[in-house]
Amino acid sequence: MSTHVIVLNGGSSSGKSGITRCLKAILPRPWISLGVDDLVDRLPPSLTGSGSGIAFGEQGEVVTGDGFRELEEAWTTGVAAMARAGARIIIDDVFLGGAASQDRLRAHLEGLEVLWVGVRCDPGIAAGREIARGDRVIGMAASQAEIVHKGVAYDIEVDTGVTESLDCARAIATRVN
Repeated sequence: MSTHVIVLNGGSSSGKSGITRCLKAILPRPWISLGVDDLVDRLPPSLTGSGSGIAFGEQGEVVTGDGFRELEEAWTTGVAAMARAGARIIIDDVFLGGAASQDRLRAHLEGLEVLWVGVRCDPGIAAGREIARGDRVIGMAASQAEIVHKGVAYDIEVDTGVTESLDCARAIATRVN
C-alpha cells in the first residue's frame, strides 16, 4: 500500500517546515503540505487571543478552546478527505496534547497509510531558532520541545539539532512507500 500521509510532529521551531520543504523536493511524486499554522493563520479574529479560540501566553504557552477545537475537527476532516481523494499530504503538526492529539488525528486518518514522524530538537537549539525567526512568542519552543512527544508512537524519529533538514528528509523518504 502506498503512503498517503506523512505526519511530522514536533514543537515550535523544531525544524518541521525545513524537512517538509526538503521532502517535497526529493520525493518522486508531488506532495501537498498543510500544517496547524495554516489553520491558525486562517482563524477569524474572534478566535485569536480568546478563551474559545487559541491564545498564546507570555511564557510561550498555548491555550485552545472549544471554538478552535470545532474548526480543527472540520479542518482535519477536510485534510483526510483530500488524502482519500488521492492527494499525498504532509501534515506539519504540534501535538500539544501528546498521545491524545495523535489519537484524534489517527481517527480521522483511519484507513489511510500514514507515516508518523517525530521531529525532535534540543530545547536550547529550538529556542535559538525561535529568537532568530522573530515571529514566535519567546518560550514556546522550549515549552513544547518534549511535551508534544509524550506518549506518541512514531514510525521514525529525526533530530534536527544534530542532523540537517535534508538528511532528515532523506531518512524519512526511505520509509515512504
